[in-house]
Amino acid sequence: MLRRLEKPLRLEPRWPVALTILAVLVLLTVLPDRIRLLPQWFGYIVGIVVSTPVVAIAAGATKGPWLRIERAAIFVFFLFMAWYAIADLTNLVGAIIERPKDVSGVQLLSSSLAVWVVNVLMFALLDWQIDRGGPEDRVNDAGKALDWLFPQETAPAGAIAAGWKPSFVDYLYLAYSTATAFSTTDVLPVTARAKLLMMLESAFSLMTIVVVASRAINILGT
Repeated sequence: MLRRLEKPLRLEPRWPVALTILAVLVLLTVLPDRIRLLPQWFGYIVGIVVSTPVVAIAAGATKGPWLRIERAAIFVFFLFMAWYAIADLTNLVGAIIERPKDVSGVQLLSSSLAVWVVNVLMFALLDWQIDRGGPEDRVNDAGKALDWLFPQETAPAGAIAAGWKPSFVDYLYLAYSTATAFSTTDVLPVTARAKLLMMLESAFSLMTIVVVASRAINILGT
């Protein structure tokens, strides 16, 4: 009796994810020493650890174990960077109140922008990893419940290529629009966790832009 051949596992490209992780680490280097909590080398170590499963999957390593490691690594990376960004934002607010001479308005403005962009990139990574069970479950039509409904999925038949699935760029746009509009745009959150994540990202973005960036601009104008 012939064994039924298993359908090969399709993978989503990993280079946008690797570039996003690299961008997060580069942005952290613009923070002045007065505000940065940890030395730069620590961020590089974290980046190497998180990038290892991403690179392994892209290089064609055994998929199953590396996919699970990648998922866990991105979750841990998000939690670590969320704590780090909140702590940096707290230090920025403290610098604004104290107005130390070693932190200029330019440093405050560049630091707040870096924290804001890190916020966008980290939520893009998280959204990409959790929606419908993760990238491979989406690409391979695993049938997992969706967290976000994209406009391409409600377009008339024939308007969008058959079998369209959201990729990392779509989640990057979702995170960016949430951080700039402070609300949903064309992507609709379906589950409670999707709504809570968007609320959290909007609140963090609002605090960064209104409290930190506006004060830094005022300092520059004086």
